[in-house]
Amino acid sequence: MSRDPLRVIQTSVTQSPVIKTDQPPSEPAKQKGRFRPALLLHEDHDLCPGCGEPIAIRLMLEVIEELGQAQNSIGVIGIGCYTAFTSSMDVDLVQALHGRAPSVATGAKRMRPDSLIFTLQGDGDMVNEGLQEVIHTAARGESVTCILLNNGVFGETGGHMTATTVLGQRTKNSIEGRDADYHGYPILIGDLLAQLGGTVYAARGSVHDAAGVVKTKNMLRRAFESQLEGGGFSFVEILTMCPTGWFVPTAEGPGYLDNVLGAVHATGELKNHERLVTTAQLLAETRPSGP
Repeated sequence: MSRDPLRVIQTSVTQSPVIKTDQPPSEPAKQKGRFRPALLLHEDHDLCPGCGEPIAIRLMLEVIEELGQAQNSIGVIGIGCYTAFTSSMDVDLVQALHGRAPSVATGAKRMRPDSLIFTLQGDGDMVNEGLQEVIHTAARGESVTCILLNNGVFGETGGHMTATTVLGQRTKNSIEGRDADYHGYPILIGDLLAQLGGTVYAARGSVHDAAGVVKTKNMLRRAFESQLEGGGFSFVEILTMCPTGWFVPTAEGPGYLDNVLGAVHATGELKNHERLVTTAQLLAETRPSGP
């Protein structure tokens, strides 16, 4: 005998448990799966509330694991708040002097050409202290991946202005906001690196919302895959929240990142092999009416 599909659906609906939301659950919540990446030893950290760096690092570890490179990766860590995560990442790591991570990564790649080599740096470490290091590494086409955590401040040393701080942004030494005449203009490091012949992939992502997190993870994947293919230098800049260094309440961090940093450091792919796009073009596409 054939069964009435509509009756089956109605029966299944009536038999499904109804969860009341106007009162506490009768049973405690249970974890249904493993959500922590295997390469993240623990989720405890002492960074400020609302910091975006833990999200970015988690994404990086997830991609390394998904690509099957857990036992084949070597990370070179710069100096910054993120350095504290070296004790919680189950990946071979090397600590570099301030700004020198790309050069150390170059040496590691030349000694271990089949390994996945990456750097993890902040904007103060990469764009202030070691600008020449990353530029020359890209120009040589070294097959490494440099990851930049950009929040526009020297977070570890108290929230001072960096080379990526945008005009009008407040920091410990630009209380009235960054002024072009006095402090100069922010460096769009992604544009500089994307235009070099040795760079095969360059992108800028963000972790201020769910869509940004998904897109950033895809950027990290493409960058690592470019390296594994032996194409050349790859770069991913990730805009991260730093409410403490920005003098804003924790809950306002994601919005501030999008409206202030994101209005200058536009997110998107800047270079993917032969396709080259500038930050100005990304701004025109994503914010046609201006910030």
